Formats: sequence, C-alpha cells, structure tokens
Amino acid sequence: MEYCLGAGDGSATMWDRGPDLDLDGDGRLDAVSLDFDGDGLADDALADFDGDGIADHAVLDLDNDGTAESYFTDDGSGTWSVATDSPARPPRLGQPAPGLRWFGLDGVEHTGGSLVDFDADGKPEVRLLDSDGNGLADRAITFGGNGVTGYVDTDGDGRWDVKLTDTDSDGTADAASALQPKT
Repeated sequence: MEYCLGAGDGSATMWDRGPDLDLDGDGRLDAVSLDFDGDGLADDALADFDGDGIADHAVLDLDNDGTAESYFTDDGSGTWSVATDSPARPPRLGQPAPGLRWFGLDGVEHTGGSLVDFDADGKPEVRLLDSDGNGLADRAITFGGNGVTGYVDTDGDGRWDVKLTDTDSDGTADAASALQPKT
C-alpha cells in the first residue's frame, strides 16, 4: 500500500509497505500499523478500504481491544481532511462495520458491514465506502475478472447514480454510465 506523509516543513515522503492489519474485519489485510500521531506507539493505522493500493483512511490510537479514538478519511485531494466517529467506520479492529446502510441495485435498503452481497448472487464481494461519514454507503467497489467496477451515489440520496468501470485495473475509470433510478 502506498501512502504519503508530510513532515510539517512542506516536505513529504512516499512510502510503500504491505498491509499488516485487518482493520475492517473481512479477513483481508487492509491497513499498515505505524505511529501516525507521533506519540511513540505504533497504535495508529493507515487503511486501504477501496482496494486501490493507496491509503484512504487514517485511524488514530487503537487500544489493546482494537477500539480507535479517531478516524480520518482522504477527501480525494490527498489530505486527511474528513474526521469522523461514525459507526460506518469499523469501531473495533477485526470487527465488521455494523451500522452501514446501503441500497442494492434493486433499490432495496440493507444494513451490514463493509463487504456485502451487492448483486444478490450469494457472494459478499463488494466493498462499501461511506466517504462523508453519514452511515449511508456512497461508493461500492468490486474486483473481478473484468477489472474493477464501482458505483457512486453522486447526490447523497442513497441511490446509485453512476457505474464506473476500470477494465485494466490501473485505478482510473475507463468508462462511466448513468444508472436509471428504480421506481
């Protein structure tokens, strides 16, 4: 996983390190432990919940039982600007996110963890993200034989508005299509 940390003097260093923590409890390593806040303890983590190989969540002060004091998300600009204590973020190391609400492609509302059966095929293979911390998923990402497919709720109403496809898995969408709302 790649991550970039600034030194406070305007300089920054890029790091690339394999994940060593399962922060969201889905059985896959998705975070690196480190001393992010400078307290001398490796009780913080940077996580890659969207699976693109780049850190998108910072977690501060994981207690011995896995409870985190603070969560921050990358707003897309490369800065940790969105602080949240939402139940949409996993509250304990190794435990799923219980309070995340999401809508399936059929428009039916569900609740559950960050890895779900999005298309009702019986396999929990889609990672949900709540980028604004309101407890409602606004991004859905799946990895398959045809690359990466993502769904985005662009207007915050809980319904999926755009489908993105990255057929070569390079992290950049190759196609986008508007989804028709379910009536």
